[in-house]
Amino acid sequence: MTVQSLTHYGIHFIVPLIVSLLFFKKKWKIAYVIMLSTFVIDLDHLLANPLFDPNRCSINFHPLHTYYAMILYMILAVLKPTRIFGVGLIIHIIADAVDCAFILS
Repeated sequence: MTVQSLTHYGIHFIVPLIVSLLFFKKKWKIAYVIMLSTFVIDLDHLLANPLFDPNRCSINFHPLHTYYAMILYMILAVLKPTRIFGVGLIIHIIADAVDCAFILS
């Protein structure tokens, strides 16, 4: 496993766990599961051709990874009823952005 993969998936799995434990203490388990559910935005990768390209940056390429979508994710993170999901989406985008940094370097 490469440093890129460890970093990418570490952010996807470990950061939501830490955020859940620190900020959603009473309901950290459900918060963690909700944040992991944000992987659903990767369904937009099914629209790409080719489906998988290890040298492609998903930020601003896939529809649910655009800057417009990120604005929506920030709004979701501010609103209390959708906060956990919004925070999870932001963490997901950060993981993908870090992945892009490896690709572009």
